[in-house]
This record gives sequence, C-alpha cells and structure tokens, in this order.
Amino acid sequence: MKKLKEFIIGKNDAGQRLDRFLDKAVPLLPASLCQKYIRIKRVKVNGKGSKREYRLCEGDVLNLYINDEFFEKPSEENAYLKISTPKIDIVYEDEHILLADKKPGMLCHSAGAYDYNTLISHIQNYLYQKGEWRPREENSFTPALCNRIDRNTGGIVIAAKTAEALRILNDKIRDREIDKFYLAAIHGKMNPPTGTLKGYIFKDAVKNQVYVRDKMEKGAKSAATEYRTLAVKNGLSLVECRLLTGRTHQIRAQFSAAGHPLLGDGKYGKGNDPQNRGEKHQALYSYKLKFTFETPAGALEYLNGKEFSVEKVDFAEKYFDIAL
Repeated sequence: MKKLKEFIIGKNDAGQRLDRFLDKAVPLLPASLCQKYIRIKRVKVNGKGSKREYRLCEGDVLNLYINDEFFEKPSEENAYLKISTPKIDIVYEDEHILLADKKPGMLCHSAGAYDYNTLISHIQNYLYQKGEWRPREENSFTPALCNRIDRNTGGIVIAAKTAEALRILNDKIRDREIDKFYLAAIHGKMNPPTGTLKGYIFKDAVKNQVYVRDKMEKGAKSAATEYRTLAVKNGLSLVECRLLTGRTHQIRAQFSAAGHPLLGDGKYGKGNDPQNRGEKHQALYSYKLKFTFETPAGALEYLNGKEFSVEKVDFAEKYFDIAL
C-alpha cells in the first residue's frame, strides 16, 4: 500500500546525496526503482522534484510516495523486494512447481548474514511480479525450495509454488522418489568405467568438510553413488553420477577418495591440479532429474515419469566438446 511518508533532515543526515539517504531510509527499495521514483517525482524535496545527486540540507523535508513494504527491516523473508529484475534460468514451470537452473556462485539461501541476491529471492520476486504470489494475502505460505545445491555447484533446483506442492515434493525427496543425475569432470580415468562408489561419510561440521571411510564408525553415514563414464580426453573424464544416497559433498568426496578428484575442486582436490586449469568452481552439475513416484502424488501425479534437464553444462562443452 502506498502512502505519503515524511522525513525532516537533521544535522547528522545533512550533506548526504539524496539517493544515498534513500538507500538507508528505504532499505528494501531496489536501486533501479529508487532512481525511477526520483525521476518521476514520487520523491520530493521541499515539495518539489529533485535530482539523485542533490546534497541534503538540515531542515529539508522529504516526501516519499513509496509502498509500505519497502520500509521494512531487511530479512531473508522479504529479501525478494530488493530485487528489481529477477534473473532465473527456468527449465520448467507450471502452476505448482518451477525448476530453475542455478548457476555456480549463487547461493540457494542466505548463508547466515542477510543476502538478497539468492536463488529463492529471485524466484519469489519473479512470482511476486507475475502476481502469482501475493504475500500480503497469505497467512503462512511462501514459495520455497525443495532441494539445495552447494554455492559453487550448478544445476536444477525445485521450487514449490503452492503449499500442497511443497508438502508432496518434500515427501518424495525424503523417500527418494526423485532421481538426480550429475555431470562431473574428474582427473584421470575410472576403472571400471561404470560402477558404484560405496563407503561411509563422516562430516566435520566445524570445517564443513566430509571424510570417506571404508568401515562404519560413530557418526558416519553410508554413501553410494552410481557412475558411468561418458568421455575421456586430455587427462580428464566426464562421468554421469546418480545419487543413491544424499550426503554432504558426496560426489566430490567419494571421487577424491577413489583417486580421481573433480576438476577445480579446491577443497577435495588440493595437490592434484594446482592450477585447476583456470577453473574457479568444482566441475559438478546437477543436470537432470526424473520424477519416479512409487506412491500416489496427488496434485503432482502428472509429473510421474517425466524427465527434465538443463540446456548446457559449460565444462562438458569446454573439455569434452559435448553439447546436451
């Protein structure tokens, strides 16, 4: 809801540029929208339009005609408001779900400190601008991610657009009724070229790192990854991996333990490729998923048997000349 808000500039705020002051006074207002509002005179100084570079003076009266929600204290729940133009690579979308191709380097959610530039914020802003999600009319539901991918790993993330879809998908992921397939570029060549990596993974929460063990030990969990080699070239292999369990850093740790760490993996591949061939992220991509429901899926039954994949995986093209 828009209504007039008034600020009287005091001694401590004098001397600031108008747009810099607005960035603090209206913390959720996107920078591009701030400039627009100044330009179309929804921000007035002493009753008149102004320029963004205007230096505020003590006693100036600012009149702002801006939606109330932009004045709220920033949090992960309202971070979507800070985004002016959502950036999402949509793999698939319908009335219940959205499949997004998350790029390496982007967080799914804020990592502790407030961060609005996350995948969930972009998806929520996208749905908000489309009018499919009206947060002021909802009592409790917020569009949410059903799975997560590490910051430096890319791939398909499932977002639920309705509460019913969120409940169903959470159940299906828990019961492993959604198959996830990854592409990875590893050092060397697997022998045999197709097989299953098995072991036990122990997580060190302090270091956010896991360790692979051959035998069960206290705190460890079983881990299994099916793989098949798709290509071998210039000392690297492109492998497709299917997760049979879903442990932290499972693929990265298991291939490293097998003597074939992922290209660009600074955490599990140190000492194997010091230069990483210029790669800043581990060469790992959740490129395909398939809905394999074994129990009723209610409103999402239509998805059963369907398969979705991304259009492109950069390292597959760069090192193996393979286009999806």
